[in-house]
Amino acid sequence: MIPSGRSGRLRPSFARFALALACLTALGGCSSVGLNPIEDEELQAVASPTNIASLSDVVRRNPNDPQAYNMRGSVYGRAGRYAEALEDFNKAIQLDPKDAQAYANRALVQREMKRPDLALADFNRAIQFDPAYSAAYVGRGIIYRQQGQPQQALADFNKAVSLKPDNAQAYHNRGLIYQIQGLHKFAIDEFTTAIGLAVNAAEPFQARGMSYLALNDFKSAAEDFDEAIERDPRSAELWTSRGLAYERMGDKEKAAGSFARALNINQGYQPAQTGFQRVGGKYGSSYSLN
Repeated sequence: MIPSGRSGRLRPSFARFALALACLTALGGCSSVGLNPIEDEELQAVASPTNIASLSDVVRRNPNDPQAYNMRGSVYGRAGRYAEALEDFNKAIQLDPKDAQAYANRALVQREMKRPDLALADFNRAIQFDPAYSAAYVGRGIIYRQQGQPQQALADFNKAVSLKPDNAQAYHNRGLIYQIQGLHKFAIDEFTTAIGLAVNAAEPFQARGMSYLALNDFKSAAEDFDEAIERDPRSAELWTSRGLAYERMGDKEKAAGSFARALNINQGYQPAQTGFQRVGGKYGSSYSLN
């Protein structure tokens, strides 16, 4: 189902657009998809030829409706077909130069294409034309955070929360800023709120686990990584984080098992290789995960 926004207008869910958010692994930067990333099966359904053909039919029947282009562009974006997505968003903006949704959609694609300046300009336009667009503040704040401008990012995340108190992504990103600043207790509070609002998302559990690690609360960290893995069992990063927690608890068996699982997912993942060697793991051996 494609989410709708105010007045029944389509608004892309930043949390389900499968675009980049920052997370932390071993308190270092890494790239991860957004909260509640769409699964492969769902992506295949949303971006299936049948669905795209249906949306294209809507465009043909409504050639002057910017929302028709926004809908199809959002699906192209989710499928990684960025050139086609941009074409649709450009058309929506041509039809309605004040379409905040189209600017925000285009900004998401520009951000994914590593064009932060263009993305920032589009988020600014989205906010200009819809000052109450909470998700646009989150999108702009993420760029500020990635560019090392934490105060501007915090201001945007605070604004997003004031406009939409159930915006899980705003709390999550605010927590990431506190985490980078070493304010782990504040970060944990933010991640906990994000978890309450997006209980099926792996990212806030992982992020909170990293802050627990920084506070030497290894048991709580391991529990959070287990929760994250339950939601995203194919993440080598999560299994590696779990291994780190058990390593610090002195449980080399579970640590080795976790690192081994990460390597089964991604043989070339260096943090898992290093961790596996560090705890004395041996290739070909079996290790308990429980």
